[in-house]
Amino acid sequence: MSACRMSGVLLLWRALGDNLDVTAVVDDIPLARDAQGAYRVGGTRVTLDLVVRAFNRGATAEEIVQKYDSLKLSDVYQVIGYYLKHADELAEYLETRARAEDILLASHPEWSPKGLRERLLARWKP
Repeated sequence: MSACRMSGVLLLWRALGDNLDVTAVVDDIPLARDAQGAYRVGGTRVTLDLVVRAFNRGATAEEIVQKYDSLKLSDVYQVIGYYLKHADELAEYLETRARAEDILLASHPEWSPKGLRERLLARWKP
């Protein structure tokens, strides 16, 4: 994976009497871009678009970690937060990934879940 990393800033506010002291804490967003241009989450093979798609379908961070057990819960929360804050910037990337997936699936109809059960059952018939 490339060294391309994204950083976010978490501001911690601390009231000191009449003064307001602001301390910035920089925390890396656990995303890295691989050689093919896909963003991977937390050093795993799980891509940003998979996490975002699951989240947009209503999955919680906990459910996403259960589905992709190589992910850490804290990484998923950070990535979802980053996505929510930067959705406009990520829209083109996510659309490109969706188009690439559609093209790949169209070129391999055998991967289609339609009729999968029947094809698997046909293999078991003597």
